[in-house]
Amino acid sequence: MLARRMAETIAVAPRRRTWLWVVGFLILALVGYRLGVRTADAPSVAAVSGAAPGKGAPPPVPVVAIAARTGDMPVYLSALGTVTAYNTVTVKSRVDGQIMKVAFEEGQTVKEGDLLLEIDPRPFEVQLAQAEGQMARDRAQLEVAKRTLQRNGELLSQGIIARQMYDDQQAAVGQFTGAVQMDQALIDQAKLQLTYSRITAPISGRVGLRRVDVGNIVQANDATGLAVITQVQPITVLFTVPEDDLRSVIGASGDADRLAVEAYDRAGQKQLATGALESTDNQIDPATGTTKLKAVFPNTDESLFPNQFVNVRVLLDTKKDAVIVPGAAVQRGKDGTFVFVVKADSTVEVRPVELGPAAGGDATIARGVAADEKVVVDGVDKLRAGSAVKLRDDAATAEKKAPPA
Repeated sequence: MLARRMAETIAVAPRRRTWLWVVGFLILALVGYRLGVRTADAPSVAAVSGAAPGKGAPPPVPVVAIAARTGDMPVYLSALGTVTAYNTVTVKSRVDGQIMKVAFEEGQTVKEGDLLLEIDPRPFEVQLAQAEGQMARDRAQLEVAKRTLQRNGELLSQGIIARQMYDDQQAAVGQFTGAVQMDQALIDQAKLQLTYSRITAPISGRVGLRRVDVGNIVQANDATGLAVITQVQPITVLFTVPEDDLRSVIGASGDADRLAVEAYDRAGQKQLATGALESTDNQIDPATGTTKLKAVFPNTDESLFPNQFVNVRVLLDTKKDAVIVPGAAVQRGKDGTFVFVVKADSTVEVRPVELGPAAGGDATIARGVAADEKVVVDGVDKLRAGSAVKLRDDAATAEKKAPPA
């Protein structure tokens, strides 16, 4: 019995050792695999330092740089404005009657005094004839009364008639004289009504859409009117400015010449017209803290139209001999505005700057950059203080980076 158990133990021992070897090999293989994966994922020293294998520093960053220049920079005050007609007239009839003729076309440019509409004149011609007939009768009676008064004066001097008869005749002459004067007023009124039957343009300008047709009966001072005439040459633009800027406008407008005003389209890209500041309002709106200004434009090409919205720029001053850089060169950070200045060793320096007026995609530097120093306008997103750069000639890119005025 003992001998059999010993034989079984001797037979099982090699199998256990075999399993132990297999398990150990699997554990070692797993550990080796994990170590290999970590080694493959670990970054190299060159990658951490940012340097390429075999090099001590990153390659230079290609950038576009433009030299700062000196020049004159206009100082503008910008605002939103609405184009308004220089004069607007709603044409109305001053008499009642039927329209016999429409002498204008919609959208036509008319001059002051041009015939627009004609109302049937016959009723007014009849009134004029009646007034003239009444005057002829009253004049005849006045003439008779005057002759009778003359005869009564002779008879009174001879003592043939009483004084009362002479006085009564003198009063009759006065009555007929008043009647003649009233007749003359009626004639003038009838002539005026006849004149009103021809409706003419009170101002020069563009006629809008007509509101009546031939054959319509119109009444005096109808609320809707017959047509609207707007004077668009010249034309005005109304705009508002904050009360804080009003002093600058008043101070600049004290010069001999009126301030120049430019009108741009909605996008602020295309200049539509150039004019001059005409007047300012006499009070500030307490609700908005703004005041109204009016500019006048010749509008010879009719580029401005009533009720059109435009961007307005008022030229307040011109800054002479200013240091000017493209607007794309100016960067903004938590510490304020700065630019990247290219140094002689082809590295960049972060230079804080103080900005002045800006216009036309350019900005003036009041402090921080001198003339002829090169500032980076393209490629700034990859730069840091001290970064090495490589200049490339790409003026077109620089122009595209410049913001609009």
